[in-house]
Amino acid sequence: MSRSKLRRFAANAERETIVEPGKETYEQLAGRWHADFFGNDHPITLEVGCGKGEYTVGLAARYPERNFLGLDIKGDRIWKGSTRALEQNLTNVGWLRTRAHELAAHFAPGELHEIWITFPDPRPRDRDIKRRLTYPRFLDLYQRILRPGGRLHLKTDNEGLFDYTLETLQQRPGATIIAQTRDLYATPELLPHAEDIQTTFERKYRELCVPIKYVQFELGNGEVKG
Repeated sequence: MSRSKLRRFAANAERETIVEPGKETYEQLAGRWHADFFGNDHPITLEVGCGKGEYTVGLAARYPERNFLGLDIKGDRIWKGSTRALEQNLTNVGWLRTRAHELAAHFAPGELHEIWITFPDPRPRDRDIKRRLTYPRFLDLYQRILRPGGRLHLKTDNEGLFDYTLETLQQRPGATIIAQTRDLYATPELLPHAEDIQTTFERKYRELCVPIKYVQFELGNGEVKG
C-alpha cells in the first residue's frame, strides 16, 4: 500500500464524520443516525456507491436543511469525499464505509427518506446480475430501510442497466415509476428531479455524447420478507 493511502486511511480513522469497520460506531447506529450522528431529526438521504462523494457533497451543499450519507467500500474514495465536505465546512454530511448488501445492519426500518444510485458499475455479464444495485435483493434492502413513500433515483450512462432496472420495477408488485428518461439533458423538465449535479463520470459521458438515463421510483409500502 502506498504512503499516501496509508495517510488517508489514518485520517479516516480520526474523522468523526466517517463510520467504518474498527470504529465503535460502526455497528451501533442503526435507528440512531438522527440522534447520535447528525444530532437532529432532518430527513436522511443515502447515496449508495458514492465514489469520490461528488454527488453526496453537492446535495449536502444545496440542501442544508437535510442530512446526507455517502456509502462506499473504498476507504480512499471515502477520504476524498469527506475531505471535500470538510473544505466546504458542511456539517450535514457523513460517510459509511461498507458494502451495499450490508445495509440492513446499519439502518433501522424506515430510517431513510431517500436513496440515490449514481453511475453504478452496470455489471453487464449475466453471471454478475445479482450484483447489480437494482437487483431484487437490493430493492428489498432499500424498501426495508426507506420510510413509506421514500423515493429512489438512478442515474446511469448504461443502456443495459437502465433497461434491466425498468423491467425489474415493472415486474415488482407495488413499485411505481415516477419519472424516467433515456436522455436527461434533452428532457429539461426532469432536471430539477434529477438534480443537475455532475460527477466526474457524468461529465465524461456527456463529453462523449452518451445520453444520461434517469429514473425516479418508489417501491411501495408492502412488507419485505427476510
